[in-house]
Amino acid sequence: MRIGLDIHRAFAEAVAWEDGKLRRLGRVDMRRALLTTFAKRLSKDDVVVVEATGNAAAVAAVIGPQVKKVVIANPIQVRIIARPKIKTDTTDAGVLAQLYASGFLPEVWVPDEPTQALRRQVTRRNQIVRQRSRLKNIIQSILHAHLIPSCPHADLYGGKGRAWLAEQIVPEDERLAIERHLLEFDRHGEDLTVIERDLARSALADDGAKRLMTIPGVDMIVALAMMAAIGDVARFSDPQTSA
Repeated sequence: MRIGLDIHRAFAEAVAWEDGKLRRLGRVDMRRALLTTFAKRLSKDDVVVVEATGNAAAVAAVIGPQVKKVVIANPIQVRIIARPKIKTDTTDAGVLAQLYASGFLPEVWVPDEPTQALRRQVTRRNQIVRQRSRLKNIIQSILHAHLIPSCPHADLYGGKGRAWLAEQIVPEDERLAIERHLLEFDRHGEDLTVIERDLARSALADDGAKRLMTIPGVDMIVALAMMAAIGDVARFSDPQTSA
């Protein structure tokens, strides 16, 4: 039996393709315990198909041990191949089941847990870097709004830069805002230090990452981001030509 799951944050719609016919299995609660109960109703011959979403890997981890295989589909390519005229959760789930049964389903590689963990850490670092950039831009916009020239020091957020910043004349509410933003900037900096320490441990323990860092212009972060995106190159039959 081929089962399509149209998954959302709180629920999933399940539709089975069996003997050339679609059969609605109903709505499945996305809480882990209830999803496990649903999975236990399936057999070792069943294949479950879901689209790649933020919680698809977790769904695959729960259902996988109970079935033959969990397939994660590329949602963009699925919509190019088959777009139902009437779009509902049930029809979307049915499309997934039918596409897999017909051999037209564009699958997505499912990374192993270490690769997923690395992806999460790289993503967290990127989010923190973006937050720090946002705070820098806010502080710069405050200075610009009050006709304060550019900081004469290389780093506005270093010791000399902050001493210069404290001497600038701005309204009291703006000064308080700058102080709050600097506190938040420093807090993100502490988080960034912790994450980069963890990433450095990962890089030192991975021969592939260390080899990548021998390439000019590829630092630790770039090397680990590449490892997180690609995973183990041994999964390709020919790493030189596989896309």
